[in-house]
Amino acid sequence: MLFEKLQKAFEEKDAKAHRALFHEDHEFISHKQNKVFKKSEGSEEQTSEMLNNITADKVRCIYENDEILVTHQFNTYKSGDKEALMIVSLKKDGLIWKTETGATEM
Repeated sequence: MLFEKLQKAFEEKDAKAHRALFHEDHEFISHKQNKVFKKSEGSEEQTSEMLNNITADKVRCIYENDEILVTHQFNTYKSGDKEALMIVSLKKDGLIWKTETGATEM
């Protein structure tokens, strides 16, 4: 399952392994920032910074099959901000292809 691989890369703060789990055409839709982020616009260094900025607790897979991955977690950021985060990702070619989140500030 992709969920376990994603969690391992996140826990180990392995930016290269983390990025490898995302399709080359990956898009992250941020409703908070009203923007679409594309994998092609980011770098391994930016991924590393993101991984090191977040502490995730109570991470769990709600559902996963060949087409979708749905997870929930509680994030604490270096700024001290906290969120409950529902993450819904569509898959393509066995990789994460499109991601949207629903965040509730804590």
